[in-house]
Amino acid sequence: MSSTTLHQPHHTESAPAAIGPYVQARVLTSGGVRWLFSSGQVGIDPATGELVAETTEAQVRQVMANLRAVLETAGFGFEDVVRTTIFLADLGEFQAVNALYAAALGPARPARSTVEVSRLPKGARVEIEMTAARAAP
Repeated sequence: MSSTTLHQPHHTESAPAAIGPYVQARVLTSGGVRWLFSSGQVGIDPATGELVAETTEAQVRQVMANLRAVLETAGFGFEDVVRTTIFLADLGEFQAVNALYAAALGPARPARSTVEVSRLPKGARVEIEMTAARAAP
């Protein structure tokens, strides 16, 4: 019989603190699999609490660094990511975002959706959330 651990909140100082009533991620262990469900990350520098720059490119780099920190401190990596959602303020920036996203992920190729939205927190240009899975120890 498999056991299920309730969703455990996960937080690291290496990524920005939540700017609302949520956590950076939740980890669930069920059926021999550990799952991580991240909240969306925007390009906030964890040291300052502010967006790194107004450019989408700089924000994507910071978003991916933030997500890497959340994943790694919970025992996951980009190779464990099975699903992502990208929210863009301007879908016209899809190609540039796609290139930076692919470079950060390396060989990992999770399932993904990308959507244009009218507005993101703090005026961000991009927000990304991830779901990761790996065998439980």
